[in-house]
Amino acid sequence: MNEEVKFILDSTKESMEASISHLQKALTKIRAGKASPMMLSTVMVDYYGSQTPLSQVSNINTPDARTISVQPWEKSLLADIETAIMNANLGFNPMNNGEMVIINVPPLTEERRLQLAKQAKAEAEDAKVSIRSARQDANKELKALDISEDLLSNAEVDVQELTNSYGDKVDAILSTKEAEIMKV
Repeated sequence: MNEEVKFILDSTKESMEASISHLQKALTKIRAGKASPMMLSTVMVDYYGSQTPLSQVSNINTPDARTISVQPWEKSLLADIETAIMNANLGFNPMNNGEMVIINVPPLTEERRLQLAKQAKAEAEDAKVSIRSARQDANKELKALDISEDLLSNAEVDVQELTNSYGDKVDAILSTKEAEIMKV
């Protein structure tokens, strides 16, 4: 196989792999039935005048499937952490026991589960669009090369196979996440 064609296929695969990893990262932020420290990944705390991620000023744990505990490294931050969680508008009601902030994660309603499943589908569709865009870019680059018709058509078939396999990966990831969301 031509070096240039191999390079284009490799960069296309890399681009599609990036779409998959972005999808997985986006789906970890979508809440399934159980508590996860990732639920608080967007919370920023005012720490000595600068906005700092919650994970950098405290230890975040999940002692059980319905509880998140946030133990700050400095006790003086308890009230700030509690306020930051409330202001993040995540639907949580934090409780401060003097040592740590405890968040009881309420069970999801059926309506909320459907909303989250729809959100997961939207993320998966974005990943598929990104994969198809990588395919389109690869095909444009291949056509710009000065190669034989046979080599071009074989390379386009390889790009399509890559696209299909990564599309299937997106579907598998989505179905796993939907099952996780819909499980009561």
